[in-house]
Amino acid sequence: MTTCAKVKASLAHSTVALVEEEPEEIDPWDLPELKDTGVPWSALDTKGKVLRVLVSVGKFILLLVFLYIFICSLDVLSSAFQLVGGTAAGDIFQDNSVLSNPLAGLVIGVLVTLLVQSSSTSSSIVVSMVSSGLLSVRLAIPIIMGANIGTSVTNTLVAMMQAGDRSTFRRAFAGATVHDFFNWLSVLVLLPLEIASGYLYEVTKLIIDSFQIESGEAPELLNVITDILTESIIQLDKSVINGIATGDPAARNKSLIKKWCHTFTNTSLMNVTVPGPDNCTSPSLCWVDGNYTITLKNVSETCNLQKCKHIFVNVNLPDLAVGLILLALSLLVLCFCLILIVKLLNSMLKGQVASVIKKILNTDFPFPFGWVTGYIAIFVGAGMTFIVQSSSVFTSAITPLVGIGVISIERAYPLSLGSNIGTTTTAILAAMASPGETLANSLQIALVHFLFNISGILLWYPIPFTRIPIRLAKSLGNITATYRWFAAVYIISFFLIVPLFIFSLSLAGWKVMVGVGVPLVAMLILIVVINALQKRNPRCLPAALRSWDFLPLWAHSLEPWDKLVEKEVENEFNLELNILKNTRL
Repeated sequence: MTTCAKVKASLAHSTVALVEEEPEEIDPWDLPELKDTGVPWSALDTKGKVLRVLVSVGKFILLLVFLYIFICSLDVLSSAFQLVGGTAAGDIFQDNSVLSNPLAGLVIGVLVTLLVQSSSTSSSIVVSMVSSGLLSVRLAIPIIMGANIGTSVTNTLVAMMQAGDRSTFRRAFAGATVHDFFNWLSVLVLLPLEIASGYLYEVTKLIIDSFQIESGEAPELLNVITDILTESIIQLDKSVINGIATGDPAARNKSLIKKWCHTFTNTSLMNVTVPGPDNCTSPSLCWVDGNYTITLKNVSETCNLQKCKHIFVNVNLPDLAVGLILLALSLLVLCFCLILIVKLLNSMLKGQVASVIKKILNTDFPFPFGWVTGYIAIFVGAGMTFIVQSSSVFTSAITPLVGIGVISIERAYPLSLGSNIGTTTTAILAAMASPGETLANSLQIALVHFLFNISGILLWYPIPFTRIPIRLAKSLGNITATYRWFAAVYIISFFLIVPLFIFSLSLAGWKVMVGVGVPLVAMLILIVVINALQKRNPRCLPAALRSWDFLPLWAHSLEPWDKLVEKEVENEFNLELNILKNTRL
């Protein structure tokens, strides 16, 4: 009895319970009741009913307007990141010797997608390199996996905007990071499998070889609407990044900002001076005039016909300056729209309306068809992402709904999985628009992305026990609800520090990577196993390992770190207050 009591008491300081808080009687993951504090419909007179209908319609129109601006701001944000880091992204992709290491390729995919805030942009660079023969399909596969991880940071950042309310932030951050955990876990399983067996490469190669697929056109769906606004703000020449990645020296001195939207290329035979007879087109079209060797060649000349019509077309600022301006403005508009969208949703989704919507979204089909509901949600997520042509936009849009309690984590998970599928179908259609000679390789890379996500769904969804991302996201949500600063630590660690650390190890060579990486992975696995045993069956462990109390408190609890953060914030506040007082004096 004494041992059992000791074990039970010490668990409060183990890493199983990073959040030291009293047990709650109410499950924090239960969806809250959105109460209607207004006058009931039955109590209104005719004028009041008409007025309420008009107000509701007005709110719905405003919601659509803010959602439209929100999506456009995400598009402008992507353009801003490309202006800030587009050239660097092209330079990173150009180093083929680094890309030959699968782990380096994975990290480059993550970092470049973070840099340009668009998996479609980083994927298009990869496709252009494969099409031009600078990168093989096998080497491109880890980069595609990394792009899948990098694109999930956007909705995680959106969740940070809801940090004001503890319960809302708990649900929003968990709803966003369930997408992150799915991508990371899928890579942890499928990347080693791909390195060992070439599973993704061989299956997609078999599909390409089996079907005669003709070139087509990628559809323009939501872009037709959003381009009206975004193209009036900024237009980019994405071929510049592709040119840098494929080694075109002329692209390095070009601006990413598109100046001319309508051009005409004229090709004609002209006399051209060449270094010597070996550089002539043919012996019959070559002659020598004194010290000069002249030949007849086709020369292409591009004539600019009409300038683009956007705000920065005539602005004489470097790409970095324009990118930083757009970055600040798009983030400001993004936050503003998100706050208003959440307030409108809170205002609209009350009482009976909220009950109906929550019931439709979160209720399973009756037994024995309850399992079908999740797969329908996957198809809905895929379809909605196909319409908006961006997984970041769709997952960022449902994150506030998870936060206010309209969508449960269990339903957000299959919607996010469907979003991953939807963004790959868009890539497949875009690849089908490639020229015939490069269609096979372009389409194979797009199919690799599709098969990677399908394989991940098969790993982490069909059996309820394997839905580990939901449990991990809820654990992280509980931590960030108590220690909100930990959300920033998570984003910086998982999307910047860890990828850069892995990239550094991969550059050092296989020996260093194995020598450092294997002990770290083994230690991580050991900690996870001990944590699980501490929670489920502590008697299997030696007495010393039944808790982490033998370690310093800062090594197994966030409480000391929280006190340190609070102290730093308090000191900074006092410093600013003193500066303000001195300024007034």
